[in-house]
Amino acid sequence: ALSSTFGATLGLTCGYFGGWWDTVVMRVVDVWQAVPYLVLALAIAVVLGPGLETLILVLALGTWTTFARLVRSEALAVRARESVLAARVMGASEVRILARHVLPQVASTLVVTLSLVVASTILFEASLSFLGLGVQRPTPSWGNMLLDGVDVLGLAWWVSFFPGLAILLASLGINVLGDWLRDALDPLR
Repeated sequence: ALSSTFGATLGLTCGYFGGWWDTVVMRVVDVWQAVPYLVLALAIAVVLGPGLETLILVLALGTWTTFARLVRSEALAVRARESVLAARVMGASEVRILARHVLPQVASTLVVTLSLVVASTILFEASLSFLGLGVQRPTPSWGNMLLDGVDVLGLAWWVSFFPGLAILLASLGINVLGDWLRDALDPLR
């Protein structure tokens, strides 16, 4: 929710207004994407200490650029449409045009991307928790459950198998949902 809101807001304003704002924000996005996500997550987790709040911050910081780039590209296309030009000619404010004309037209792409990012976020959270840098015990996490089963893998394989299966099924299910949403919300397919 944090990364999609922040990234979509930046992307929407960059794509609609353009100019120096678009240039500055997209250069920040370029620099941010050049930093490996796992290295950034490990550095933040080491500095701030492991925990749920740190994990939320890491996950939000790692995925906002996806939303910013995608929404920006959609907003660039939408701002040239006749409905947006007509609203501008009729005297609608920029905020009203963004909220009533541009955002609804990029919303379907945003929803589909959100569903796909959630699936990768589940995998990343499990990875960080498995490494001991995510959610800490006694809070349950599939990554912690996988870690619990590592020592007894030869004797009790199911301790790691079922959390791993849950991660797989959750990610697969969310990806299937995202694919369905793309088909349902895209009128050109």
